[in-house]
Amino acid sequence: MNRDAIDFGKTRIPRLFIKLFIPTLMGLLFGGMLNVADGIFVGRGVGSDALAAINIAAPVFMIFAGLALMFGAGVSVVAAIHLSHGNTKAANINITQAFTVAMLVAVIVVAIVVIWPERVCHLFGGNDVLEPYVVEYLRWVAVGVLGSVVMFIGLFVIRLDGSPQYAMLTNVIPALLNIGLDWYFVFPAQMGIGGAAMATSISELVGSAMVIYYLFFRAQRVKLYKPKFSHKAIRLTMRNIGYMMRLGLPTLLGEIAMSCMMIVGNYMFIEWLHEDGVAAFSVSCYLFPLVFMFGNAIAQSSLPIVSYNYGQGNVARMRQTFKLSVATAIACGLFTTTAVVALSEPLMRLFLGDQENPCQIGIAGLPLFALGFALFTINVVLIGYLQSIERSTAATVFMLMRGMLLVIPCFVLLPTLIGIPGLWLAVPLSELLTLLSITIYLLTTGLTRR
Repeated sequence: MNRDAIDFGKTRIPRLFIKLFIPTLMGLLFGGMLNVADGIFVGRGVGSDALAAINIAAPVFMIFAGLALMFGAGVSVVAAIHLSHGNTKAANINITQAFTVAMLVAVIVVAIVVIWPERVCHLFGGNDVLEPYVVEYLRWVAVGVLGSVVMFIGLFVIRLDGSPQYAMLTNVIPALLNIGLDWYFVFPAQMGIGGAAMATSISELVGSAMVIYYLFFRAQRVKLYKPKFSHKAIRLTMRNIGYMMRLGLPTLLGEIAMSCMMIVGNYMFIEWLHEDGVAAFSVSCYLFPLVFMFGNAIAQSSLPIVSYNYGQGNVARMRQTFKLSVATAIACGLFTTTAVVALSEPLMRLFLGDQENPCQIGIAGLPLFALGFALFTINVVLIGYLQSIERSTAATVFMLMRGMLLVIPCFVLLPTLIGIPGLWLAVPLSELLTLLSITIYLLTTGLTRR
């Protein structure tokens, strides 16, 4: 747990990237297991309707994660550039502002979810059968959302401070705790879907406590300032937050994109294949964030390296980081696609047990859905690179394309054209079209233009 010696401007790029990537990937994968554990224990311990209900509720909390990641990614770019210029105070003020504003936004949205859970259920594709499960889950898990906001922003800050190992533990320990509590609350305690939600909340609060401990007792360069509420301070905060949000907006849109995929998919699967179809689709949605963790780990590992060297004008190191991150994305994407295609049946039965009809729907469709995993991983890394060099407009456009502008028409049109396989191929097609668009853009504009 000793702090790592990291020099973003001088350490050899492969060594620097690996030093950040391995703990980041391990931490994010364990963090992803927090959600997978919910799915496995609820699917086998409560039933397929409860599993489908979590899939209805999941977009709400992906939006929360997106808000936190938006602030985290934005402040990471801004603070890294400040640090490259030796302006530590400005970096720390930006970090304090990111935490403060993100928490205020999260409190407001949590209040809305807790007061109107029934409306949230139907808004995101639920029906009367699933509503009781969705409402129970939302009310128990809402408390932990505030902890997750602190945890997600904190991970960016801790890595920027040069402690990727501690950042990894901040994901791993809550994930392991969640798995143990999930099992206990769902099986021995027989607390149903509410128990799974309670386990998630407790684990996320523990993760946030670890972030707070680091910031106050272990941080080297990072320091939180007492927020000021004078007219001038509020005006400057809003200016800084606006810039951070613009830089981090593609990251928020990445989470909204997954939420949009799940919401539109819920509507389409329930129309074509009813509750069993949503249960099968929910398994693919549990696996999708794990795939996202690979791309996200690569993007988050390269972000401080690229941003720091972008601030110093070191083009050669930026290019080297870009090539290494894309090569890693291709390798990870092909690995996840191959693994899921080969293990489609065991994965479905892991979540759904002996519930035969949803299992068979998923076994037939999951290999088709997995074809998009490699494309998705590469897209996340390319968009992350654009964020790192302050091309926020281009990154935002491409994230909107893959998340909404392309995936919605694909979901609506493909099933009409080719039937049920079109439900599963909608996401791969939207990712392919997005990758082609990003490739053309980068070939036209270059990698390092300011």
